[in-house]
Amino acid sequence: MGMTTTIDWTDATWNPVRGCSQVSPGCAHYYAKTFAERFRGVPGHPFAQGFDLRLVPEKLDLPLRWKEPMRIFVNSMSDLYHEDVPESYILRVFDVMRQAPRHTFQILTKRHERLAQLAPRLPWAPNIWQGVSVENNRWAMRADALRAVPAVRFLSCEPLLGPLDRLDLAGIHWVIGGGESGPGHRPPRAEWARGLRDMVTSAGIPFFWKQNGGRTSKAGGKLLDGREWCEYPG
Repeated sequence: MGMTTTIDWTDATWNPVRGCSQVSPGCAHYYAKTFAERFRGVPGHPFAQGFDLRLVPEKLDLPLRWKEPMRIFVNSMSDLYHEDVPESYILRVFDVMRQAPRHTFQILTKRHERLAQLAPRLPWAPNIWQGVSVENNRWAMRADALRAVPAVRFLSCEPLLGPLDRLDLAGIHWVIGGGESGPGHRPPRAEWARGLRDMVTSAGIPFFWKQNGGRTSKAGGKLLDGREWCEYPG
């Protein structure tokens, strides 16, 4: 659970927490769960416990050993704000991020309510970005919890499972979109993708279209109307 990753919008992953539980439809075909459950019961494997949530304190200092500046996706195999992750442990994760200002840390959550509760007490720094997942209009309100966070604020609209015409982009600095990949993937409609792109670019917000989706993450390519969208904030 280290440096290499196929996630296009980041350079590395760091997982001081492993495992999670479903909170919304975007979790249904979560690649991390599929991967982890393959190794349940394998002695000595990092996911011998499958996708059950557990803390991994021995991985806390990993980014401090990486000398080259990188964008680092925090807990690609979990959710930092899961209800079973103690606040004291979240503070330890933040302490490591603050000690490594050469890196940019990208935190993504579906647990917007706990984020809103904890945000005023967390020691934010300029190199810590915070995002929420928004897969359709039902979950567009997650962006509301994000607006009060004193950080670069981003949305991950992946997997895109419906239109997002009710999405309020006020105070948002970056938007990622993409279709679902993997077995049983749910393809996004072209009008959903175009609607999201047009809304984001019209607001002057950087837009990153990660993939069209398919059996594998690369199967459908990443062209949206003949163009790649790979924009970042700042």
